[in-house]
Amino acid sequence: MRHRLILNNITHTFEDGGIQRTVLNNLNLQVSEGELVAVMGPSGSGKSTFLSIAGALLDPKGGEVLLDGESVSDKNKQELSDIRLHKIGFIFQSANLIPYLKVEEQLTLVAKLGNMNKRKAAERIRELLDMLGLNHRRSAYPDKLSGGERQRVAIARALMNDPAVLLADEPTASLDASRGMDVVRMLAEEARELGKSAVMVTHDERVLPLCDRVLYLENGGLIERK
Repeated sequence: MRHRLILNNITHTFEDGGIQRTVLNNLNLQVSEGELVAVMGPSGSGKSTFLSIAGALLDPKGGEVLLDGESVSDKNKQELSDIRLHKIGFIFQSANLIPYLKVEEQLTLVAKLGNMNKRKAAERIRELLDMLGLNHRRSAYPDKLSGGERQRVAIARALMNDPAVLLADEPTASLDASRGMDVVRMLAEEARELGKSAVMVTHDERVLPLCDRVLYLENGGLIERK
């Protein structure tokens, strides 16, 4: 099975009041294509740091991150930006949609940034909106959408450039139980059907049965519990 996201011996520290604090300590993770992994842990355990490193937003102090078989360790800022645009789909706690762009325009912007030709972009937008049940909302602005609809648009935006890896940071935090389950079910389906590696940081235990594995971030490392 191909692993589209690999973290090898990741270590990260930061200074807290003049004291060096280790947040991640030789952390290892391999996520197979088609797999959705949940990562849990108490506040301050390093979940946000872990996700930032996995998404090539933060350089670790030690170790290596591989995205779709490619190491990001020796990349410059422009190369990292290109990797994030083409290989990683980010989904955040808040949908973070651009308020003055309609649903279709949110996706068109991502296509333009990725230099996708117009015909391919139009086909991809139609495909995603159909898949996520949003075609009837393509001309709506974010303030006219429900919370669940906004998160579905965020998922469509994350999938627009067909990334190898999906990273979600508390995607159900602002949703009720039913909508939260729908969003995570959608993430799991997209990972499995499109062969992506997906990682979701969450506190929401209700969605754990939808995940292939549940890992806990403790003492700087990831521990799997059955």
